[in-house]
Amino acid sequence: MTSYNRRTILKASAAFAGASALGFPAIVHAQTDKIKIGHLTPLTGFLGALGAYSQLGLKMAEEEINKAGGVMGRQIDVMSEDSINPASAATKAQRMIERDGATVLMGEISSASALTISQVAARNKRLFMTTGPRSDTLRGKSCNRYMFCTDIPNTVMVNAVGQTLLRENKVKGKKFVTLTADYVFGHDLLRAAKAFFAAHDATLIADELIATDVTDFSPYLLKIRQAKPDVVCCNLAGNQVTNLVKQYAEFGLPFPIVGFNLNTADAWAAGQGNLSGTWPTVWYHTLDVPASKAFVAAFSKKYGKPPENHAWIEYIALKLMAQAMSETKSTDSEKLVAYFEKGAQFDILKARKAYFRAWDHQLVQEAYPFEPKPKGQSKDKWDLMALGPAVPKANESLEIIYPTKQQNPCSL
Repeated sequence: MTSYNRRTILKASAAFAGASALGFPAIVHAQTDKIKIGHLTPLTGFLGALGAYSQLGLKMAEEEINKAGGVMGRQIDVMSEDSINPASAATKAQRMIERDGATVLMGEISSASALTISQVAARNKRLFMTTGPRSDTLRGKSCNRYMFCTDIPNTVMVNAVGQTLLRENKVKGKKFVTLTADYVFGHDLLRAAKAFFAAHDATLIADELIATDVTDFSPYLLKIRQAKPDVVCCNLAGNQVTNLVKQYAEFGLPFPIVGFNLNTADAWAAGQGNLSGTWPTVWYHTLDVPASKAFVAAFSKKYGKPPENHAWIEYIALKLMAQAMSETKSTDSEKLVAYFEKGAQFDILKARKAYFRAWDHQLVQEAYPFEPKPKGQSKDKWDLMALGPAVPKANESLEIIYPTKQQNPCSL
């Protein structure tokens, strides 16, 4: 047992009394000096590969911000964890706020997990900036005052590809079969696809709902062979897209395949020669914009590979969060919400700046269609896709590809 003499005890008591009188200055300074941000993203499961890129982009932005002096002279401390599933995501979000002192929440790719995190954010009145979920429902009936969405929604993904299909006369009078992920994101994407088909005189002859743990698509491919559609549409997500396009190529089906959702990590994983058709993206590392090129060069130097679109969106999301805190001189969620709602412009490494809409908190920005490069034309394993022109066109309003107030039931 350790013993202490009277002088030691008196010194400790005096120090404690002094600290108490000042509200524990040394301890409080250590706890509040950094701006703590709670970050959740899937690092396991069918979205795990995307989450890994998310963490890399976020870490790079955090390091750059802190190296430049931080925000309001304070360093940013991002606490990042695997969200795992909707229930776990909600529990971790609450813990980050209550125990860890997170001033705001960021991240997520799964629409289902984003929904539960947004509910935690609303209860605690803390800003939550989503970076990857694309469900229209999140921006619609499930929207709330404290959630802001940086990725493009499903309707925009459908419109980005749809405009290309229309130009190529692959919609009117055509028969479609869709393969859809059986969870909130897939259901939401299917609704957007059905609306597009109906508006442009196309026919959906079959849709298959597919559980997120399915890896063997042969039963569905056999059904497609029997249905003989004009176009096959992929409404899947994560590594299921990779598995599908590989097996589709192996089956040698003659029907062109397009997708209303694809992340570049999944395209890279598919490998050269397996991906075909037209797909949408929110960003790609070959985008010919100086700021984007500088980001790609820095990321590639740091990590030895180009950034995937989730790395890009986490990077720009933290940068615009830091901008908001700096300009409001606050980490208070109410002040940050008001700032974003006033239409501040943000450089997101694209040709046109982006802004949040006040009525649904969606970041309005360009999107792009792309098509796989012919076999033998790629410079490396990441140079698989040819990016199409931005949608909308430079002389068109960014709003035209987004749901309108009449189409979106959001009520903040």
